[in-house]
Amino acid sequence: VQLQASGGGLVQAGGSLRLSCATSTNIRSMSNMGWFRQAPGKQHELVATSTSDGTSIYGGSVRGRFTISRDNAKNTMYLQMNSLQPEDTAVYYCWGRPSGTSGGFWGQGTQVTVSS
Repeated sequence: VQLQASGGGLVQAGGSLRLSCATSTNIRSMSNMGWFRQAPGKQHELVATSTSDGTSIYGGSVRGRFTISRDNAKNTMYLQMNSLQPEDTAVYYCWGRPSGTSGGFWGQGTQVTVSS
């Protein structure tokens, strides 16, 4: 399974970005997918996860501003990020776990930079 993240960039505070994570397999076969981020000098942080039955979980710092979704027809997961703040600056990674497995796969990171 390969995951290809894209959509990062530079945006001003208060702006929006949409990240995409394209999968090389049928996205319906991924029981759980999500986004994590890592800022310089900080630990890896959960941003959001989405299960195949539609359950979503958000990290406390992004709840109400970010939305995770899947497009089954395009085999792509998205992260809509609104009201971005400088503290959202980080490298964002997508992750997915195929059904029936305990492991997971990581995509390459995409840089998000929010200027004040």
